[in-house]
Amino acid sequence: MAEQAVTYVTPEMEEAKNKWSESRSSLPISASDIRKWAIATFWPETAPRIYWDEEYAKTTKWGGIIAPRDFNPFAWPVERTRARGGPAPGKRADGKPLTGMNGGQTDTYGTPMRPGDVVTARSRLVDWNEREGRLGHTLFTYTELEWRNQDDEVIRKRISIGIRY
Repeated sequence: MAEQAVTYVTPEMEEAKNKWSESRSSLPISASDIRKWAIATFWPETAPRIYWDEEYAKTTKWGGIIAPRDFNPFAWPVERTRARGGPAPGKRADGKPLTGMNGGQTDTYGTPMRPGDVVTARSRLVDWNEREGRLGHTLFTYTELEWRNQDDEVIRKRISIGIRY
């Protein structure tokens, strides 16, 4: 009798592959949100003027205040929603849940966020691969997150790698 290969890929993962999640939208971004974010992330240095000085920002190629690339319009939700990860991988052969860790991410940026923008986010499970590693059988999942503004312009695309063993 042939031994069955180990896999953590579930039928739910197969079904979800390359299918976008339901999207969610941020509240409109305010200049105050951008200013506070910039002050906090550049502290103790002074944040670049493009993020808080409207008069200066009007003289730049952007023609107004823009948000730092790492600005998160979903950081202050009115209601906390459950994380929207992809379907869970299977369990180990002993029935215990898999251990997971962050394998890193790569961001690609498009148009900057501005006051008044409403950002829509969606994600999808793009791919996976499995292999034997130092920690045993390991599953690497690749998830894409996409943010667009109200004009359907891409703000950010992120590829995240999840590692489960």
